[in-house]
Amino acid sequence: MLDDALEHLVEGIVTHPDDVQVRDKNLRHGRMLEVRVHPDDIGRVIGRQGRTATALRTVVAALAGHEQLRIDFVDVDRRGSRRR
Repeated sequence: MLDDALEHLVEGIVTHPDDVQVRDKNLRHGRMLEVRVHPDDIGRVIGRQGRTATALRTVVAALAGHEQLRIDFVDVDRRGSRRR
């Protein structure tokens, strides 16, 4: 349910809604929702100084209640490469 809600919110922000993917992963310290978007849309999802990403995290955290939840926004172009 949370992954569907987050996917719906992100699809409304980006210019390539067909490329939005939200993966739900269970980790030791709780759940993680990994959001993947088209490389051109990563700036839209994060927003100025991270305000859009913070707002998305706030809304999803309110839906999650007391459940531990982490949301990561992944740039698909930089996922495999490491910065040096």
